[in-house]
Amino acid sequence: MEIASIVAIAKNYGIGKNNELLCHLPQDLKHFKEITSGHTVVMGSNTFYSLPKGALPNRRNIVLFPEEKTFPGCETAHSFPEIMELCKNDDKVFFMGGAMVYRQAMEYVNTLYITWIHHEFEADVFFPEIDLNIWQEVEREDHLDAEPYAFSYVRYVRK
Repeated sequence: MEIASIVAIAKNYGIGKNNELLCHLPQDLKHFKEITSGHTVVMGSNTFYSLPKGALPNRRNIVLFPEEKTFPGCETAHSFPEIMELCKNDDKVFFMGGAMVYRQAMEYVNTLYITWIHHEFEADVFFPEIDLNIWQEVEREDHLDAEPYAFSYVRYVRK
């Protein structure tokens, strides 16, 4: 099973501010949709509430939340072991934020799908630093002339 984090990260490892993305990159949103469609996505409650239309279509949506609560169009899990049990028959599971979910997921994930935005933004949430002693870059697609910001898609696998 591929267990992955998927995220857009600025040069300063920022991933969001005021519960919003740091910038609007239509190409990256399309890329995210292509990679995650037909699979399971896991998110925290703040990420769920930041989605303009709620649960993402054509995906199994799971919200990690410690208490009994329902989120429209989603399943709720209360812990990472519960997520792993719910997803044991899935071929791909994508953690899609927020920062706390990414931090806690690092011990479980075997793949990182990173969109490196070649710009620094003011942020209030950050992705954990990627230790290249643990992660190996296996794929890169640069979009250096992209507007409004240059970016690169990079896939890492755990060594």
